[in-house]
Amino acid sequence: MTKADIWQLSATELTKLTRTGNLSAEAAVQASIDRMKAVNPSLNAVVVDLSSEALERARALDKARENGAASGPLHGVPVTIKINIDQKGHATSNGVTALKDLIAPADAPVVENLHRAGAVVIGRTNTPEFSFRADTDNPLFGRTHNPWGRHISPGGSSGGAGAAVMAGIGALAHGNDIGGSLRFPAAANGAVTVKPGLGRVPAWNPSQTVERGLLAQLMSVQGLITRSTEDLHLSMPALIAADPRDPFHVPMPWRGEPLEGPIKVAFTKNTHGYDLHPEVEAALDFARDALTDAGYQVEEVEPPNVFDAGRTGYRALMGEIFALMKHDVDAAGSRTVRDIFAVYFQEFPPFAGDELLRMMAKRTHYAREWSLFMEDYPLVLSPFLPQPFFAPDRDTEGAEGVHEVLGCAVYSYAMNFLGLPAASVPARLAQLAKGPQPVNVQIAARRWREDLAVDACAAIEARAGRMCLPLWEKMAAEG
Repeated sequence: MTKADIWQLSATELTKLTRTGNLSAEAAVQASIDRMKAVNPSLNAVVVDLSSEALERARALDKARENGAASGPLHGVPVTIKINIDQKGHATSNGVTALKDLIAPADAPVVENLHRAGAVVIGRTNTPEFSFRADTDNPLFGRTHNPWGRHISPGGSSGGAGAAVMAGIGALAHGNDIGGSLRFPAAANGAVTVKPGLGRVPAWNPSQTVERGLLAQLMSVQGLITRSTEDLHLSMPALIAADPRDPFHVPMPWRGEPLEGPIKVAFTKNTHGYDLHPEVEAALDFARDALTDAGYQVEEVEPPNVFDAGRTGYRALMGEIFALMKHDVDAAGSRTVRDIFAVYFQEFPPFAGDELLRMMAKRTHYAREWSLFMEDYPLVLSPFLPQPFFAPDRDTEGAEGVHEVLGCAVYSYAMNFLGLPAASVPARLAQLAKGPQPVNVQIAARRWREDLAVDACAAIEARAGRMCLPLWEKMAAEG
């Protein structure tokens, strides 16, 4: 097996070799580092190169295994970590120049859990300022590019993560999601992810000096972006391991009890007044047919009002951000991000005072409606965005740009407000005038049942294929 073969292996394929000793952790990590050095200069996805310490850790893993130590489930798997999460000895810059020297005193729970499972961090990935755009660019590290081409944004805020893993830089990429920051990059790059539900993955940054706002705590989650569904099933059990630093973490197994009979899937194409692009509709039809043929009972039925829940939730989040975060954005943010936030506040007028408290309370109403609906339909197949993914810097183009980027993304941030799991999987490679680009669909799941969402993604992936394969062919042809 050559190094050219090794970087293309999924985490699942890698661990079958590394855990048996047929491939060293050092060789697995070196192959990904070589790939990173080859393609990252044109992508700027990884902005902190950790090659030296990664190889040192890989050698230590190999030595421990040779000495009889048990291998973890992710033994030798190269991973990346987003720069807004603490990794001991490295800056948690969050894409903000003023935070470039904020050195983490210890690892965040997700980093610790990945290390404990045997993963090896090869680099830290880019994010927009304050991790609060659906695109990835900042004055500290610059723009991240989509490996499919510069006609598509890489998504955000985990844009570096999505671009890296799809380009072959590591088999797993850490990211997080408060309104879509795992699913936007997955959709932009043709990756697979699941936004975990509330309480599933322990979260905390040892470098933080104050606690996050209540809605940020309720809506933000940690997760992984991968090239295949099997890698989510492999890696998420390690990520959700308990950590006492998150007092609200729920220690439940990754796999829940099997459901009786064919699993019912609610299927909707409703884009709530936004135009549904033919390529997105084709992706939805493809996903519906794949699930039907896989034995799911797919019914076209409207779930509870996702538009109302999503807009209410994001306006409430904007109210909290206006009160708790605007000062920091004004003080440390670039003119670009300050202007974007000003338009956010126009697109999602912030709730304030008593009204904010009432809308936060109403979250339970929306969650109850969905909980009751999902007694009958444990899964919901829907668009993620009504249009193919947007171009870089679309959100800098005033109200119209923000409206296209975030205003229409109600299926995204509604799931954060509800605290429900939501997966994203590519179902089509659209051949558009500016070039090819993947089109992802979303599958929301009953609370605590991320595994059901990933299973459904696997059924779609089995028919659509892994999107990394045509991407790598395209990248190789372009040199």
